[in-house]
Amino acid sequence: MDVGLVLKVAGVGMLVTVAHQILSKAGRDEQAMLVSLAGIVIVLVMLIGEIGGLIETVRSVFGL
Repeated sequence: MDVGLVLKVAGVGMLVTVAHQILSKAGRDEQAMLVSLAGIVIVLVMLIGEIGGLIETVRSVFGL
């Protein structure tokens, strides 16, 4: 895992936080919740490749 992935996740988090705050202040709570949910999905999609690499590393270490 490199620093680039951490920075990407932090960037998505900051963008989602700003969008959520703006939508909440405007009285659009439903859209704010959907933005938060979309942010979580985006981060999970970004991490799927890293999780797959981790599983392969564990398999090779234990010879599975």
